[in-house]
Amino acid sequence: MRSPKCLDKLWSCQLNLFTDMNKTILDSVFQPSRRNFLKGTAAASALALTPRAVIAADDIPGSLPAAFAGLKPLGSRVHPIQAEEFHERLMHAQKLMSVPGSKFDALFFAPGTSLYYFTGIRWGMSERLLGLVLPRAGEPIVVVPAFEEGRLREKLHFAAEVRVWQEDQSPTKITAGALADRGIRTGRMGVEETTPFTFSDHLRGAAPGFEYVSADTVTIACRGRKSAHELELIRLACEATCDVFRAVFASLKAGMSQEEIGRLVEGGFLKMGLRGGALVLLGASAALPHGTIQPQKLKEGDVVLIDGGCTVDGYESDVTRTGVFGKPSEKISSVYEIVRNAQNAALDAARAGKLSGTVDDAAREVVTDAGYRPDYKYFTHRLGHGIGLDGHEHPYLVRGSKTELEPGMTFSNEPGIYIVGEFGLRCEDDMVIVGDGPAQLLTPGFPVSLEKPLG
Repeated sequence: MRSPKCLDKLWSCQLNLFTDMNKTILDSVFQPSRRNFLKGTAAASALALTPRAVIAADDIPGSLPAAFAGLKPLGSRVHPIQAEEFHERLMHAQKLMSVPGSKFDALFFAPGTSLYYFTGIRWGMSERLLGLVLPRAGEPIVVVPAFEEGRLREKLHFAAEVRVWQEDQSPTKITAGALADRGIRTGRMGVEETTPFTFSDHLRGAAPGFEYVSADTVTIACRGRKSAHELELIRLACEATCDVFRAVFASLKAGMSQEEIGRLVEGGFLKMGLRGGALVLLGASAALPHGTIQPQKLKEGDVVLIDGGCTVDGYESDVTRTGVFGKPSEKISSVYEIVRNAQNAALDAARAGKLSGTVDDAAREVVTDAGYRPDYKYFTHRLGHGIGLDGHEHPYLVRGSKTELEPGMTFSNEPGIYIVGEFGLRCEDDMVIVGDGPAQLLTPGFPVSLEKPLG
């Protein structure tokens, strides 16, 4: 989960964007993560996630509990996305741009996750535009500040026309000129959804002959279906997350604060050479899906909810495990079984050819049929979200959603029941739609029990 529902769209659009109006473009994209946002609002202790981050030796905690001893870096198990794959993505996008009924003459990207997805270029957002224009045919066009040309060329994985602009020039006029030189002056220009308004608005002024529309039908179609390689990276992130969470649950002690538990999560990821973190909720605070600013200390019988993940070569995990410190009450045990049954129902409902909203329906029916009704009173959020390079991305598993599920689509499966003033329970795993049958888990397995959530 990890983000307030009212900000889901914001985070899915802007997770990998950072604006610095007074500095030169950062050397790599810095990600203001939802975990950092939640640190202030839910006492989550977190780290910003930087894909392929190099972990300095002095970042790793000097001492972690014994349960962390077996955590090791993933090492050679990680196979990064290669230049050929990025080029294939560009060519696939160009094919989709010619589909009848949604034809595009060009697509426009600013720095962000989609720019990385299609090019392998990580570039910080600033007021100086680095833009990618992808015509329906031919080489891409990259518009870059002149003083950054050398750095850009080092990052290029494919043949492209590079147009530079000086500080006293308009980058969007340079962009329009590059298209005009290819005879492209009119048609449909698809703008990637996270592109800042200032860039798209200036491009509209510089190239008024185009109809400006959303590029979603191409970008979401490309990013929404994960390749076998992408699935491998998400599985590794999920596996690492579960390994760290297992060590954390085994190390809980009475009197620990949410922040202390959160630091254990961070320390576990750092020991594996990864950047990650988690939202930690204890006792009654877990009844608020994103917690409270009130400090909490762990005591006997408390629910312990840990929701977080890490990135592996840029691909994210999002996993929640809920346990109990000590012996669970009969009511907590009963609610846990309902939530787990809702997860099972969602996994079975998530099949190719079905509509995305029906998966939420299947999980919600289990909860309401068990007496936790009406509707969103206890199961207060949607069932899940897409996951990949962004922790929250298209498509979404929410009531009424009409996206037809296709093999390779990846989602969180995270039903919950939240009883204000008492406790909350959420079980979250990541899954992938397959060609035939129910979805398959990307996490190593569903939660085991309240006493040992990860076995």
